[in-house]
Amino acid sequence: LTPDPVESVYSGVVSHKSLRIVVFLSQLNRQQLWGADVGNAYLEAYTREKVYIVAGKEFDELEGHILIISKALYGLKTSGKMWHERFADILGELGFIRSKADSCVWLRPLKDGSAYEYIAVYVDDLAISSPNPESIIEILENKFNLKLKGVGKLEYHLGCDYFRDKDGNLVYCPHKYITKMEESYKAMFNGETPPTKHKTPLDKNDHPEIDTSEYLESDGIEKYMTLIGQLQWVISLGRFDTMVHIITMSRFRLAPRSGHMERVKRIVGYVVRTKHFGIRIRIEEPDPSHLPDLNYDWSREVYGDIREEVPSDIPPPMGKPVVLSTYLDANLLHCLATGRALSSVLHFINGTPFEWFSKRQATVETATYGSEFVVARTAVEQVLENRQLLRYLGVPIKGETNMFGDNRAVVTSSTIPHSVLTRRMLLLAYHKVRENIAAKVVTFHWIDGKMNYSDIMSKHWEWAAVGHHILNLFEKAGKITIIPIESISPMKGE
Repeated sequence: LTPDPVESVYSGVVSHKSLRIVVFLSQLNRQQLWGADVGNAYLEAYTREKVYIVAGKEFDELEGHILIISKALYGLKTSGKMWHERFADILGELGFIRSKADSCVWLRPLKDGSAYEYIAVYVDDLAISSPNPESIIEILENKFNLKLKGVGKLEYHLGCDYFRDKDGNLVYCPHKYITKMEESYKAMFNGETPPTKHKTPLDKNDHPEIDTSEYLESDGIEKYMTLIGQLQWVISLGRFDTMVHIITMSRFRLAPRSGHMERVKRIVGYVVRTKHFGIRIRIEEPDPSHLPDLNYDWSREVYGDIREEVPSDIPPPMGKPVVLSTYLDANLLHCLATGRALSSVLHFINGTPFEWFSKRQATVETATYGSEFVVARTAVEQVLENRQLLRYLGVPIKGETNMFGDNRAVVTSSTIPHSVLTRRMLLLAYHKVRENIAAKVVTFHWIDGKMNYSDIMSKHWEWAAVGHHILNLFEKAGKITIIPIESISPMKGE
């Protein structure tokens, strides 16, 4: 028998963030976006495992013979890995190189050097951004058995529908997935329809952590965990307007109460009610010209003459440059049981949201200032990661990342070189943010809380407070109008 492998045996999958970036770049660089699906993918590779069978009567004259398995059959331990390596060899022959930031994104420079074309791989599902995807498909068809139904302009991929709005802009939306989730819900609850009368996932200021209703039985726990799993995938597919509510309810999946189940049902009802919401790809750069100049002299501070570290092994930047923006917020005392605040961060590439984050903080902060500084540090760390990811995808980045928060004291402490920190327990967050401002990785601007997009993911909201953000960020029936950066009020005195 073949010994158990000690290395990874799985086929790689592209991250959702990388896939969203590839989709965005296809529109930014005016390329076509195609999909393809390899049929019986594992059987396209050969196994290195020592596996055999003794032929039975169904093999006729070969009955009793020992037959050695050569193909990477489904069910073998290393089949996923062998398919991954087989496909990687083919892409290498075609001149594609693997991104060092995401090994499941492959890029190849166009002959005229104007941009890169990309292939994002999720086991055997492909998303291709190229001026001429037909030529790539033609070669792959000679190597593999591609499913005819899955080849062509990308219309459905990994749970998301892709379509054009009335203005011709690309939109992706988990409409079909949510429809299937609704059908699953009805089967789970004997034909019961998800509640759809609510305009919000949960009531404002709801605190399910102090619910004292009876615990669910084993059957109820199983249903609860199923619904939470489905809803978490909805977040990954772009519905970050439900993120804070779903992560809040995810905490109780091991021992949910009946009150928790009713809340999750309500979230499902909201998702079903708004299943037509999708993210519209906006390639227009935001105009930062009206933002205040925060170009201070940091040379006399402890950070010295610091600059952003750019890796030396990145591919040459090609294609149109992008502008990055980040919105952040914290909700103090989000959890009454632990006293912890909640962080939320929303990242944009040009006018398109491409990454979202919402999580309870690891420490208990006694003031908004502390919780806002904690999320500022988290946002900066994510900004650094996103900038490196884009560089390893060969994307030119224009200037610093504009970061926006609605706490004046935190923005002032971060951006003014001579500011002094009075709360020593925030020292690490304080220096992490300031160091990257000094290095010109980010600029940090104050905005009014009513203009902060990350409010959607920091608290259980009411429609009157954030409905305008949701309608701005998600494609519904009509045209979206993203609030331009120039309309954001700068800090007084800047």
